[in-house]
Amino acid sequence: MKTPIFSLRERESFSALIDDSSPTVRAALVAFFAARPEASREFLHSLATGPDRMLAWHARRLLADLRFTDPVAEFRGFIRSLHYELETGCLLLARTALPKVDATLVTEDLDRLAARCRELISEPSSLRERCRVINRVLFHEAGFHGNVEHYEDPHNSFLPSVLERRTGLPITLSIVYLLVARRIGVELEPVALPGHFLVGAYAEDTPFFIDPFERGAFRTQGELLLYLRARGFEPTAADLAPSPVRDVLARCCRNLVAHYNAAGHVNRARMFDSFVGEFEAAYERHAA
Repeated sequence: MKTPIFSLRERESFSALIDDSSPTVRAALVAFFAARPEASREFLHSLATGPDRMLAWHARRLLADLRFTDPVAEFRGFIRSLHYELETGCLLLARTALPKVDATLVTEDLDRLAARCRELISEPSSLRERCRVINRVLFHEAGFHGNVEHYEDPHNSFLPSVLERRTGLPITLSIVYLLVARRIGVELEPVALPGHFLVGAYAEDTPFFIDPFERGAFRTQGELLLYLRARGFEPTAADLAPSPVRDVLARCCRNLVAHYNAAGHVNRARMFDSFVGEFEAAYERHAA
């Protein structure tokens, strides 16, 4: 028996409604899709792996709400799609270990943090001044801090857990910083140093860096070069360059491999190691 699918007209209509902010419209869509699981699953999957990032984000949220997906298969599909978006990728990564994660609660928490930053920013303000406001909100008001005591806890690598517990690794605290900054129009980039992770600000003539693991401490290029040399690295210009989303998510997975192995959860470690392999294979296919 052929699997039912939506007509072209239906697909266009649903695509136009899927990002509607009205709770009534969203409830109606959820009810409609829930009553037609096979056609809805196919349609939402096509949007979730498509080139339109906004539609993909809303489609993934609906898939999660409708429980239509296998979180592991969904994350693999995200990796293979090559359409990488940081917030979506972090949520899909978290769902592989925490399938009951509510994406809406995560985005609302980030929205609240951004709204508070927006309240405190006085215009005109420089990029550095805006980062000082983000520092105040995240590290002084909200209490985010590096998890020094339990560094190898796998929850440090999952965005929803970091938001809930207000603690995490350099990379996940940097991700929170970046997602809040994006919401208020502050241009920042992830920076994957050897053995550490930071946020980079490149919009002004002289770049500077923020260390969320150290409660937002500002660093210069010179300070970071000295930091790396003191730890036995011979730094290059590439070490201080922005890192693509693919590399950020793959690094999260590598951290999880190490932490789950340390905790004796070998199967979990293998799963995240397989994700690293998927990222590498997807990149090789794209480069070829």
